[in-house]
Amino acid sequence: MKDIITKFGLPEVATVGDSGSNDNLIDNVTNIINAVIGALGIVCVVVMIIGGVNYMTSSGDAGKVKKAKDTILYGLIGLVVCVLAFAIVNFVITNILEQ
Repeated sequence: MKDIITKFGLPEVATVGDSGSNDNLIDNVTNIINAVIGALGIVCVVVMIIGGVNYMTSSGDAGKVKKAKDTILYGLIGLVVCVLAFAIVNFVITNILEQ
């Protein structure tokens, strides 16, 4: 059966006792979580850029300047949270779940 699978290039199906399926599941979950965290990081950078544009176009209005500075600050806080989440998730998966 393996000859047929390799001949046609079909993926092998894991059996019940196969430990490789657990590693594959962990890798898939890790990739999904990292992609979501990466997308959120991109959103944080876009928020900071929007805050910078708002700051540049505020024309010295104190209310608009404060709102723009807050937007930049919130984007920066979000980016720090994304980086920490990425580090924590990868630490937990590599050190705790793969033992």
